Amino acid sequence: MQERQEIILGSIIREYVDSAIPVSSSLLAEKYDFDLSPATIRAEMLELENEGYLYQPHTSAGRVPTDNGFRYFVDELMREKELTKREQHSLQVELLKLKAQNKMLARTTAKLLSAMSGNLAVSGMIDSDDFYKSGIQKLLSQPEFGDLDSVSRMAEVIDYLDESMEELSSELKNRSEVEIYIGKENPICNTNECSMVVSKYMMENGEEGLLAIIGPKRMKYSRNVSLIDYLKKLLGG
Repeated sequence: MQERQEIILGSIIREYVDSAIPVSSSLLAEKYDFDLSPATIRAEMLELENEGYLYQPHTSAGRVPTDNGFRYFVDELMREKELTKREQHSLQVELLKLKAQNKMLARTTAKLLSAMSGNLAVSGMIDSDDFYKSGIQKLLSQPEFGDLDSVSRMAEVIDYLDESMEELSSELKNRSEVEIYIGKENPICNTNECSMVVSKYMMENGEEGLLAIIGPKRMKYSRNVSLIDYLKKLLGG
């Protein structure tokens, strides 16, 4: 992809993440100092659409990123976003309070992860197949799940979340990095509408745990990766 197209794609994705509204060439021309004419921006957007990185919903003149568009952004354009010192301190304090109470740790971690990501979070111990979820309301209140069909599909995903996490932990058996699944890549969703950031971690006592954030495809991937990465370090001692 040409650098100019990368800049335009990155800008479209950032706008769409914030607004959930298809992004038009006129908005980009007004808001960003690309030093490009609106006609040139439109031509580049059309090329990105032809290459499968954007699509145009029939009800709008704006464009929306495809799964391939999000994947290119995550793999090639996304910058690491570190948590603020205040956020790191908040997580440290909450987890230190409860680290001795293993029974509560997974539940508290899920609540913390959901509160800080604004998405559905799952936390649990793989050895005991004991998983907790938090943030269902946060997930289903997103615009992507505004119709009955999409809510029904997500409700089915949530109903079988425990079983899905068990299967996922097996799939992640030899992986220690944070994994990102986008749309149709998502192994636990029978819907194309959500993405997942997930990772295994090892506690000091040798027990294996799992952390996951599930949200719409326009989730803030960089921040969610940083949240899970930092929590892994805290939980691993």
